[in-house]
Amino acid sequence: MERRTLGATGLDVGAVGLGCMPMSWAYSASQQRGDRSLGAVHAALDAGVTLLDTADMYGPFTNELLLGRVLKERRAEAFVATKCGLLVGDGHIVANGRPSYVRRACDASLRRLQTDVIDLYQLHRADPEVPVEETWGAMAELVTAGKVRALGWCAVGVRGSRRGTADLYGGTIRLLERVQQVFPVSAVQAELSVWSPEALARLLPWCAARGVGFLAAMPLGNGFLTGTLTPGGGFEPEDLRARHPRFTAEMMAANQPIVAGLRRVAERHGGAAAGVTPAQVALAWALAQGRHVVPVPGTKRGRWAVENARAARLALTARDLAEIAALPPARGSWD
Repeated sequence: MERRTLGATGLDVGAVGLGCMPMSWAYSASQQRGDRSLGAVHAALDAGVTLLDTADMYGPFTNELLLGRVLKERRAEAFVATKCGLLVGDGHIVANGRPSYVRRACDASLRRLQTDVIDLYQLHRADPEVPVEETWGAMAELVTAGKVRALGWCAVGVRGSRRGTADLYGGTIRLLERVQQVFPVSAVQAELSVWSPEALARLLPWCAARGVGFLAAMPLGNGFLTGTLTPGGGFEPEDLRARHPRFTAEMMAANQPIVAGLRRVAERHGGAAAGVTPAQVALAWALAQGRHVVPVPGTKRGRWAVENARAARLALTARDLAEIAALPPARGSWD
């Protein structure tokens, strides 16, 4: 697989990563099986994927424990990215950026992951009660201590009005500029996909100008861009899409032209006969947004992990990119 570099520190990863969250959090709880998820991670590594993205809150904790079982055998093949900063309570999630918590959280993640170093330690959310410089300073101390190789910022879930997106990530950028004064940011993780391209306006250029890697979260639009979901099919109560405004039957039907456009591009590259899918086109679009971009599609099935990895082979043409750019914007507001 093609390799890409995250940040000025020269972190080398496969061009497509693996988001591990669906294996134990937020998607179809009845389908979360440990044996299947372990197989998906092994299949991804076999296909050339190196970046495995997790977080202590996924489960909570069970996602890191699952990855630890793989890393115990294949640590040298993996680039481990995990997160701290969010605590899961009974029906609620709160931010915790206290330095003492950050240090404890890192040690606990290292134990669960069965490794002695985390390649990329990301701040899941800034704590409004703690100066971000203090949180980031504690994370920088972990690098000095040899427990972490590099630091990343997670901006996934930043939501503003979809009607005026020019400054959607303005607050994130201001925080990033503050922490950059404390210790370098090697990577920023934020949502980026064909149907959620808001990061292209300011956040992606900010990263490119500073040599900061960009991890494209949800590059398949929570599964919608794969073209495998049926409008009105419904979701399990714990599935985040059950409450997502774009996943009502009406909005899924209204947004089918986006999938149809991706399918047309896939057909031009050989389609099913050549093993080219709408999902791969969506991932190739993310890859085409810059050499510093690494899409991190989530899955819990080995079949999809391999299909996603093969998207790194798909080179979209100028015509393809123009057609995708001309697709109608997604309907279904977060407001």
